[in-house]
Amino acid sequence: MIEYLNGKLIELNPAHVVIDINGMGYFVHISLSTYTQLSGQQNARLYIHQVIREDAHLLYGFHNTDERELFRMLISVSGVGANTGMLFLSSLSANEIKSSIVSDDINKLKSVKGIGLKTAQRIVVELKDKLAKEPLNANIFSVENNTCRDEALSALVTLGFARKNAEKVIDMTLSKNPDFKVEQIIKEALRHM
Repeated sequence: MIEYLNGKLIELNPAHVVIDINGMGYFVHISLSTYTQLSGQQNARLYIHQVIREDAHLLYGFHNTDERELFRMLISVSGVGANTGMLFLSSLSANEIKSSIVSDDINKLKSVKGIGLKTAQRIVVELKDKLAKEPLNANIFSVENNTCRDEALSALVTLGFARKNAEKVIDMTLSKNPDFKVEQIIKEALRHM
C-alpha cells in the first residue's frame, strides 16, 4: 500500500491533482478541503488511500492523516463508496461530519448529495461510538504547523510510539508553542512520552 506521495504538483483541480514523483505522474482524487490546502503550492505531500478494483487502480489523496482516517471510516459503512466519501469531505468539514454523526444530526448528513435517510442513519449507527471516543480537532494550528505536526507525528510513529499517544502529545505541544518547528516539536514530545 502507498502511505503518501510527496512531489511536484503538475495539475491542481478541485477534484483531482497530478503529482510528479521522479518523472512519473500520479492522478490522485482529492476533496475540496485538500484542494484549498494545496492552492498556491508547487510541491505537496498527500496521504493516500488506494482502491484496487478489477478495472482500475484509484488513488485518493488527503492533506492530513485525520482526513484520511475519517474517509476510511465513512467508506467502511455499507452503501458509502469512495466517491461518496469524497463528496462528504468536499461538502462538509471534518469537524462538521464528526459532530453531525455524534449528535445524530441526520439532516446535516442528508444535505450531502446522494445521501438518503437510510444511509445517513446507517452512518450514525455504525460510526457514532467510534467517533464519540475521539476529541474533535479544534483546527487551531496554522497550515504550516499542520505540516510540521504531520512530519513530527510520522517521525514519532517511525520511532515506535503509538500513533494516538503521539498525536495527543504533539497537539498539546503545539497548543502551548504554535511556532515550533518539526525538530522542536519532536524534542518536546519526546520529553512527555
